[in-house]
Amino acid sequence: MSVEKLEFKTEVKQLLDLMIHSLYSHKEVFLRELISNASDAIDRARYESLTNSDILEGDGSWKIKLIPDKDEGTLTVADNGIGMSKDEIIDALGTIARSGTKEFLAALQNKDIKDNPELIGQFGVGFYSSFMVADKITVISRHAGQKDKMGVKWESTGDGTYTVEDIYKETKGTDVILHLMESEKRYLDEREIRSVVKKYSDFIEHPILMEVEREKDSTIKKGEKVKVKEEETLNSMKAIWLKDKSEVTQEEYNEFYKHISHDFKEPAKVIHYKAEGTSEFSALLYIPSKAPFNIFYKDYAIGPILYVKRVQIMDHCEDFIPQYLRFIKGVVDSSDLPLNVSREILQNNRQVEIIKTNITKKVLDTLAEMKRDEYDNYLKFYKEFGRVLKEGIHFDFSRRETIADLLLFPSTKSEDGRLRTFQDYINDMKEDQKEIYYATGTSLEEVLKSPYLEAFKDKDIEVLVFLDEIDDFVFTGFEFKGKRLKSVSKGDISLDKAEEEKKDTQKKYKKLLDLIKDTLKDDVKDVRFSGRLTDSACCLVADEGDMDPQMEKLLKAMGQDVPQRKRILEVNPSHPLFAAMNTIFEKDKRSPLLEEYTRLMYDQALLLEGSKPKDPAAFAKSVARLMVENAEKH
Repeated sequence: MSVEKLEFKTEVKQLLDLMIHSLYSHKEVFLRELISNASDAIDRARYESLTNSDILEGDGSWKIKLIPDKDEGTLTVADNGIGMSKDEIIDALGTIARSGTKEFLAALQNKDIKDNPELIGQFGVGFYSSFMVADKITVISRHAGQKDKMGVKWESTGDGTYTVEDIYKETKGTDVILHLMESEKRYLDEREIRSVVKKYSDFIEHPILMEVEREKDSTIKKGEKVKVKEEETLNSMKAIWLKDKSEVTQEEYNEFYKHISHDFKEPAKVIHYKAEGTSEFSALLYIPSKAPFNIFYKDYAIGPILYVKRVQIMDHCEDFIPQYLRFIKGVVDSSDLPLNVSREILQNNRQVEIIKTNITKKVLDTLAEMKRDEYDNYLKFYKEFGRVLKEGIHFDFSRRETIADLLLFPSTKSEDGRLRTFQDYINDMKEDQKEIYYATGTSLEEVLKSPYLEAFKDKDIEVLVFLDEIDDFVFTGFEFKGKRLKSVSKGDISLDKAEEEKKDTQKKYKKLLDLIKDTLKDDVKDVRFSGRLTDSACCLVADEGDMDPQMEKLLKAMGQDVPQRKRILEVNPSHPLFAAMNTIFEKDKRSPLLEEYTRLMYDQALLLEGSKPKDPAAFAKSVARLMVENAEKH
């Protein structure tokens, strides 16, 4: 049969180079990944056999076999699962068919991958980790149900190329044969193999078999020992989600989490329960302690593994979990769903909606308990996943207040850096205060120095600080326990300033204000006196329903077409700059200085919000001239 030589795609070459040349401290994960792939192949075959008995080929006893061969220096991982055709093997092993590949490679290169072995499993490229221990890999596979029993042989030394050829294979499934490097021959020892399987794959639900040699009493000659080869099952195959909580140790919970999540860190919280009533199911769910690097990627796989009566149906059942809880890992085993359930059936199934509602409530209740009883642990969780959880305010209207109660924020009244909640804010509100005030920004230090907070500090009114780009979008129009959220940089703010006093000021300086408006008519929507400034001369504010400047910048950076909206220039009538402008105005309403000062004031407002002056050169020139004039006076 002809052998075809092909080249790996560029990303695979880069990946192999990283795998082979990185001193990886968790090399044994290669066996976990191969066993996991074998288990997936069996799950798929078992699922397809429910509607197509040809897949079974007369044998429904699913198993994974480990075959160490010390003479040949090879370790084989063989399964009798679904198998692959020639096209499938080229697609599966010659390319990384995932979006975000470049980001994954960047994550591997930027981080010390010795400390991040979970990256390999999380990205679904575990097969290539075998090149850390093998200088050649041979894969022999045949698709289950193939009448002519023609399979394919794939082989590579990890040098950037691989070969494929058609071969005859008697049994269905896949054999992965690792030609181990001299330095990695320990993976042929029974004790080492047992240790790795116990550590990483004990919960695989199909038997992992290995032929072992044992000394036994001879049945022919009494008193003599004979060496006998027999097959042993290395894993316990415990479906721990079906056990009672009292029968499972924390260590077992942690190991199972690591097995299903490909994470090496222990989870922050375990949620294990059995639901009874309108829908019967068992759930073993985990809140991770660390956010995976790709949680904000479009192709991030969400949802627990779905079992129906202990038969695995799908890896990620996204219909069980809302997007804002996509960090949840685990298993759901239902007694009510049909074994032949498909994604289409799931989307219109009442049982699925019941399970989703039940899981969502359970997770949110658990987070509330963590916040109340394990604040330090919750704080670590929140720093990792708070931004994801916050999406629920926008997407889950019925649970908005429940989710909002879980959120934490820095504030102008945070003591020792402790974060505040909406409830903390309401508890400490002024008696006549009707709104929860917030300010947005990119850093706490920057926001706390903002001119928008001046009057609030003066009146001792708390302002929450929102630092995520999505905050303004999420919280616009939101109310918590009847208190509306209001941005300090949007709309008119009067606090307790007397309306009469405001009207008098407006009347007194009306003509100067009109002149400023006319000068800036192309740049701003309006010019008015400010109720939020005490020290600064001016600031730019948006109308109540307008987009926050930070959100605007984010959308523009993402290539979105954002309509240009003029903002309002607010002026502090008590500031010396305004007084100086008024003096010039009273002497000479046509003075060119008035226009220059007006432009300077507008540019100053732009700088204060983190934007560039409209004409940086003209701004620099004006500032330089004023500095010279000031120096000459002295």
